[in-house]
Amino acid sequence: MSIYLIFFLVLPYLVWIKCIYYRHRRTLVKSLNHVMNVLSIRETDGADIRALIVTAHPDDECMFFAPTIIRLIELNASVHLLCLSEGNYYNQGAQRKQELLDSCGVLGIPASRITIVDHKKLPDDPKAEWSVSLVSSVIVKHIRAHSFNMVLTFDGRGVSGHANHLALHKAVSHLASTGQVPNDCCLLSLVTVGLLRKYISLLELPLSWLLSSRLCCIIGSKGYRQAKAAMLCHRTQLQWFRYLYITFSRYMFINTFQTIPRGPNNLKIY
Repeated sequence: MSIYLIFFLVLPYLVWIKCIYYRHRRTLVKSLNHVMNVLSIRETDGADIRALIVTAHPDDECMFFAPTIIRLIELNASVHLLCLSEGNYYNQGAQRKQELLDSCGVLGIPASRITIVDHKKLPDDPKAEWSVSLVSSVIVKHIRAHSFNMVLTFDGRGVSGHANHLALHKAVSHLASTGQVPNDCCLLSLVTVGLLRKYISLLELPLSWLLSSRLCCIIGSKGYRQAKAAMLCHRTQLQWFRYLYITFSRYMFINTFQTIPRGPNNLKIY
């Protein structure tokens, strides 16, 4: 009897997940229009989007942002990556740089759209306090040089709590609050979820769908295989727990974003 009860509880839940996924496929462009039209009255489609993913280390792009990258590229958006370090914590910087290029190739980002920063004051180190002003200057120069109209990075908890992730959020928030980002560029932060939600894979989807977010990107089995292949490019990082992450993390399937609030455009902090 309990088996039948479990079946009749689980089956509707799985059907619900499938319905959410197909609805998302139909409504993502509308959601993107809603995000972009915060600052512009002109409607957009995927081809109008010039998106910059700002990460701290090689493997961040596929561990945390793969669903977003895959979906935007499917919509013919121009997706670029700015990585603020080579990931040289274990003196593997050169190898990890190549792994990043390989991973982005799998995700669909060509090498010409990838910028990897190697700066002695921006070490790959969870104990290092990156300078907010330095990180801000690197990011804003990149935004202005390429005329991006969408920037996506970590939120204030950085998904994993890594200090380098947090520095990126602080830097972009600083740019937003001081009016240094062009008005037609929307700024989004990847929502950090709790431990249970983080590791129940696609089963977490209904909760992400129901909770308020500015943008939600979801991939199915085909996209997951692509994200997994990108993760496997990072051979130096493939310890046993990485395989558990690949299998169970909702970030391999789902990304939700909130808007990074702006301050007055005439406000400057020196």
